[in-house]
Amino acid sequence: MNLKEIRKNYSRETLSEDSLHDPFPLFEKWMEEAIEGQVNEPTAMMLSTVSVEQQPSSRVVLLKLLTGEGFHFFTNYHSRKGREIAANGRVALLFFWPELEREVRIEGIATFSARELSDQYFGERPYDSQISAIVSKQSEPVESRQELERLWKEKEDASRGEKLTRPAEWGGYLVVPECIEFWQGRPNRLHDRILFVRNGEEWVVSRLAP
Repeated sequence: MNLKEIRKNYSRETLSEDSLHDPFPLFEKWMEEAIEGQVNEPTAMMLSTVSVEQQPSSRVVLLKLLTGEGFHFFTNYHSRKGREIAANGRVALLFFWPELEREVRIEGIATFSARELSDQYFGERPYDSQISAIVSKQSEPVESRQELERLWKEKEDASRGEKLTRPAEWGGYLVVPECIEFWQGRPNRLHDRILFVRNGEEWVVSRLAP
């Protein structure tokens, strides 16, 4: 397998720092274009956390809400990522949209989303997904697939379609960004990289060398 010969020359779009003062409108524009362009899983983002032993770990989660504060995703608070966020709230997010030759890197602080927001989102999830969130002790060892499915079916039979309540160990996180970098692929590896760094209530914008 010769990986060194795999190479692509990017040439779809350009990105300029001119007239850019706030990263959120640009991110919303890029997300809309990813959705309209039928990018596979446009809301998927790599979440990186760090353990108390300083061991980084990454996994893909889904962006479910973008507010003026930041980026929201939902998960089990007792999962590995939840435990690591509890010990160290500094996280990184990464969006990669290869069909558009674009990438967005975000570094910030993760905190709990508002309880009301978590309740609302849980109530909007498909019923089957609600059951999964209740029965799954995320990141913990499980005896077998059959055991997991047994627990799920047991909960489904017991619920009988009744309204389910969000478990206390499941809910949202809000990532408040401290810096956001937009990457646009360009020919000859001279990519556009525009960095926003938060400075109080304002953002400092700069271009980075590729």
